Amino acid sequence: MKALITGTTGQLGFELIRQVVDYSFEAVPISEDELDITDFDRVKKTFQRVKPDLVINPAAYTNVDQAESEPEAAFRVNRDGAENLARICIDHDIPLIHVSTDYVFDGKKNEPYVEDDQVLPLGIYGKSKAAGEQVIESLLPMHIIIRTSWLYGVYGHNFVKTMIRLGKERQELSVVSDQFGCPTSATDLAEAILSVTEQLFKASEPAWGTYHYCGKGITSWHRFAETIFEVVGRIQPVKPPAVRPIPTSEYPTQVERPAYAALCCDRIRHSFGVKQKPWQQSLEEVIKRIFAEETL
Repeated sequence: MKALITGTTGQLGFELIRQVVDYSFEAVPISEDELDITDFDRVKKTFQRVKPDLVINPAAYTNVDQAESEPEAAFRVNRDGAENLARICIDHDIPLIHVSTDYVFDGKKNEPYVEDDQVLPLGIYGKSKAAGEQVIESLLPMHIIIRTSWLYGVYGHNFVKTMIRLGKERQELSVVSDQFGCPTSATDLAEAILSVTEQLFKASEPAWGTYHYCGKGITSWHRFAETIFEVVGRIQPVKPPAVRPIPTSEYPTQVERPAYAALCCDRIRHSFGVKQKPWQQSLEEVIKRIFAEETL
């Protein structure tokens, strides 16, 4: 069996390719440079060449703030690209695993979101990802959508690596303390996706639909940052910066972010046996790899 994996130069795509050797199916990695998912003809030709049995799509436009000034670009990748993949998956009669985000919710629930909660995105990024979900759901019955939260990894740009770099440059950092979510290691998310993929290849009646997967536990950006420097301090004998908590109102951005973005992951555990790891444990593992592999 063969899985086509898009977006392999991103932090999640990198981890998918790194780990897939431990699974029983073949993976064909396709980077953004090799395949622009917004180009229907190129997608079609890639499918004809690769002949996959399943597609995993982590490719996305993910710059939350920049999306406000580039809505067409965000929708082109996150909605139209998803539609292209779904339509060609229909033609080839194969399933699609698509990665989405907690930003499809407005953050006003104040308890972990379940998959069936109403989708009410606040900004262009969330709206474009919600539109991608909707087009997949409407076109392709054989789909798995996996929403995640606060993703970070060893490679690519993310909050963890930004904090480590800034911590070397500044004595004090101000971090928002009134937004809450579930930090998710790209390593853990890749493992979850690959486990689901392997089970789909073997299942006689796959449990298609939307699922949530994130790190176990809920925290604020401020506490997340503090924990990052606690872990760094155990690896390197350096004085950490002071991390000052501030409200969202003191850190204005181009787009309103969900104040509460925690996700309930019961469904993916019940359907596929996928378990969460405590976010603090995964964070330490990733930071150790960041320093060992020198990816700052």
